[in-house]
Amino acid sequence: MSLSKEKKDRISEVIKNILLVRIGNFPQLNHQNRNAPFHDLILTAFEEQLKPIKVPTPYLVAIASWMHGLNTSLGTGFESLAHILSGGYKRTFTKNFTLKVKESQANNIGRIIVELKSGIKPDLIRENEIIFKFNKSEQEVNALDFTVDNYIEKEGLIEGIELKSVRPNSGEGRGEKEKILYAKAAFKKTNSTKTVKYYIGFPFDPTSTSPKEFDKERFFNYLVEFKKFFSPEEVLLSSELWDHLSGQKNTMEEIFEIIKDTVSSVAKSR
Repeated sequence: MSLSKEKKDRISEVIKNILLVRIGNFPQLNHQNRNAPFHDLILTAFEEQLKPIKVPTPYLVAIASWMHGLNTSLGTGFESLAHILSGGYKRTFTKNFTLKVKESQANNIGRIIVELKSGIKPDLIRENEIIFKFNKSEQEVNALDFTVDNYIEKEGLIEGIELKSVRPNSGEGRGEKEKILYAKAAFKKTNSTKTVKYYIGFPFDPTSTSPKEFDKERFFNYLVEFKKFFSPEEVLLSSELWDHLSGQKNTMEEIFEIIKDTVSSVAKSR
């Protein structure tokens, strides 16, 4: 079963908007960068590596800046595609909307983080059992502030997905894990009869030679200290993520086809 025409059209619009903005910002060949003298001096250390490229330093710097902007646009675009495919939306639980957890839940989260940091292997089933148990008469404390990139709530289920379009920095795994544990504990406290799930999603596998395939074990080894805090069941990678969002198979292939058609259409209209 393929994506509906409505979803395909909405995905195409997201890609088209990214394209049009980035086309308008693409640097000209005569682009001048006021920081280029400093780059010139630093880049002399890479003279041999840069010889085959034959690109003036100011333009090279401008292209790098443009690529950074494209990466940011794609990161926002991935969120939009997730919302279109799943019917989810971005939701923030901060300030006046900060959620509460029971004291025992907060204590158990702290214990889990200490255990993971000391080398105990992540165990999603065990962790859920620990943080989902609480006494209704207990005192409450604030959960950590957090934002869910793709939030879904329906009968019997609350699901959150944190989307990552770049490689997490060293040490980021612990912070993400703690935030997710608090989020799950808070959701369960408020909705005790619902199943609560929370994933980290990566739109593609940068360690794969194929754009649509992935190797989760290799990917975990590529991430810095991530497998210390997360089990494979908590991570949705590449085509696995897109199929999960849509509830259908071969979604990544369909997205690629939509992108190709949209790029071709925009190119013809210029």
